[in-house]
Amino acid sequence: MSGNYTLVCSNRDPASSTISRCLIEKYGFVEDTDSTFYSSNYPNIVLHISENNLLYLDNLDEKYPGTSCFIFLSQHRSQANIPALTCHSTGNFGKNSFGGKEKELGICYPWIQKQYLIELNNCKDSVPNYDIIIESTHHGPTSLRKPILFIEIGSTEREWRDKNAARIVCRSLFRVITKKPEFCDKVALAIGGTHYPTKFNKILLESEYGLGAIAAKHDLSNLDNLLIDQMIHRNIEKVLYIMIDSKGLGKEKSRILSALDEPGIEVIRI
Repeated sequence: MSGNYTLVCSNRDPASSTISRCLIEKYGFVEDTDSTFYSSNYPNIVLHISENNLLYLDNLDEKYPGTSCFIFLSQHRSQANIPALTCHSTGNFGKNSFGGKEKELGICYPWIQKQYLIELNNCKDSVPNYDIIIESTHHGPTSLRKPILFIEIGSTEREWRDKNAARIVCRSLFRVITKKPEFCDKVALAIGGTHYPTKFNKILLESEYGLGAIAAKHDLSNLDNLLIDQMIHRNIEKVLYIMIDSKGLGKEKSRILSALDEPGIEVIRI
């Protein structure tokens, strides 16, 4: 039995539009009602194409009550403008400058993120110019009652309109969401490192661990017991470990290590 997935695109987002065209042309998605598309080839998958900004779509629960996970297909921006294929969970450790609520984390689905990254990495020869990397948890939406995963193409107009990159993103994703959903052998929340946490990326690709929310070093000043509790419990899979980049905690190191004693969950240093 497959899960039920809602793929979310926006016509305001050029990368999202490139991906949605791929889904319509290659995967047979046809508009059924306003903004909702179905494919007879994939009865467990719905495509929602919005006219609004993806970061603020906290209102999809009632429209798609049967979904197992909302998968947002988006553009990615970075200051370095490096071509990148990324994925991440959503949430705000502090202010909600880009959607969602302050100090609220979206629900994670570690197995989907892990499997997607593995499939994408298996296709890296087809997208040789792109970095394949997870990002730390950031931006909205945060309040949906089902798990959220953002899948992105970056970082400039050239990549956003790259049909080959969109094709590889779709192929990698569909290899995951057309098979029976599972849970990871082990699930950890992750703390420390940069916004592009290469150590945690390596963990996903090379170990049995899946990762829930990831709090990068720049968010650690906001990390308190309530947010740690959200990192543990806003998750479709059971979190049994806390993984920390012990060299990537900065000046918050002693406070964070002390706070992590509270939940009684095994801490793994990498």
